[in-house]
Parts: sequence; structure tokens; C-alpha cells
Amino acid sequence: MTVSLEFIRDYLKEGLGDKLSGASLTVGELTLEVPASHWIEVARFLRHDDMLDCAQLTDLCGVDYLTYGDAEWDVTTATRSGFSRAVQADDADPFDFGEQEEQPEVQGKRYAVVIHLLSVSRNMRIRVRTWCADNAFPVIPSLVEIWSSANWYEREAFDLFGIMFSGHPDLRRILTDYGFVGHPFRKDFPLIGQVEMRYDAEQKRVIYEPVSIDPRVLVPRTIRNDQRFSPAEERDD
Repeated sequence: MTVSLEFIRDYLKEGLGDKLSGASLTVGELTLEVPASHWIEVARFLRHDDMLDCAQLTDLCGVDYLTYGDAEWDVTTATRSGFSRAVQADDADPFDFGEQEEQPEVQGKRYAVVIHLLSVSRNMRIRVRTWCADNAFPVIPSLVEIWSSANWYEREAFDLFGIMFSGHPDLRRILTDYGFVGHPFRKDFPLIGQVEMRYDAEQKRVIYEPVSIDPRVLVPRTIRNDQRFSPAEERDD
């Protein structure tokens, strides 16, 4: 049976009350904002409530909102000694990572976790987002006990963004090398990386070497509204 997203939004507001910090409909998609303190409770409600029956978690990802909305990335922010987006000292030792430099000041919360749920019986999808309370050590509860498919998704978010999932049965890297330093999808991770690795046939092992590519700056990035969904009077015909 198919139900309208407007009905589901109102049903959730009534059923969850202050456990939701927001519920919006945009371009035919329902997005819920949930405080981290109610993450598990809301997830269980979405999974087991008969009206919703969100039996499948189809995706989970981390998001880094550092410098979100800026026209260009700040090219002066270094994440490790000797590395930055635009500058690299000639005498910098690529293997000397030094101490972690202070991260750029972030206005508000930086890291979010987003899940996409599917209800086959209701023929609908719901997006749910929560924010990690601590920018320095982002942690939220794991959803593995509710949806087993969250297992590898959470490991991926941990690997690429450094988001911790408390209660996860096996939280370890899944995409990068075991000796990898840092989290490559963070906005302040150096574009040229930390080191290069390759297999050495003579030594018969993987070795690490200084980065051989030149430091570079990304082209300016701008967040633009999709013209297809803008009011007709705002379009440039």
C-alpha cells in the first residue's frame, strides 16, 4: 500500500514529537533531522512501526560540512606539518607528520551521518540525518543491531571521515591501507596525500615513498541551485 509523504511526515511528527528536530519535504523527498541523543530510538521506530516498516537501510554515509557554502576552499589550511592545499616546503620531510595541527574553527557542528531507508510495503524512501556533537571526536551510536547492512557502511564512514560508531562489532578500516594516516574524505585532508605506496619486486613487499605529484589547488567551487527545480520566474530563459 502506498501512502503520501505528507501523511508520513505528519505521522512522524505526531509519533516522535521532540525526538525530531526537523522534517521537510523537498522535491518529493522526505528528510528527517534527528538529534544524536535520539538516533537509536528514532531508528527503531522507523524500522519496527507498522505504518512505516522501513525494513531496509540502503545507504549510510558521513558528511563533512567544513567550509560548506564557501565560494572557494581555503588553500592555506595545513593538516600536517609540511603539507597544505597550496604550499609545501622544499625541505619538508614527507614522513615527518609531526603533531596534529589545530583544526580550522568551525561554526556549529561539522560532521553528520545520513542514512537512506526503504519501505517496500509502503513504497517509499526516507532520508534521516544526525549531527555528531563533538567536532574533534565525532561519535554516534551504531545501527548494526537494527539494520545489519549498516556494518560495512559505518566502517566506510569511519575510514573516510573518522566518525566513530559506538557499539559497532568490528569498527576498522575497510578501504584504505592498515597503515594509512588520517581520513581522506575530510575537507582538510591534503589533496596530495601523505605518502605514496607501491610494491617493490626486489624487496618483495609494499614500501612507502615521498609524494611525487605537485601540490595543487582545486578550482573554485560554488553551490548552485538546480535550475530544473527553481520557480519559473527565477529561471534565465
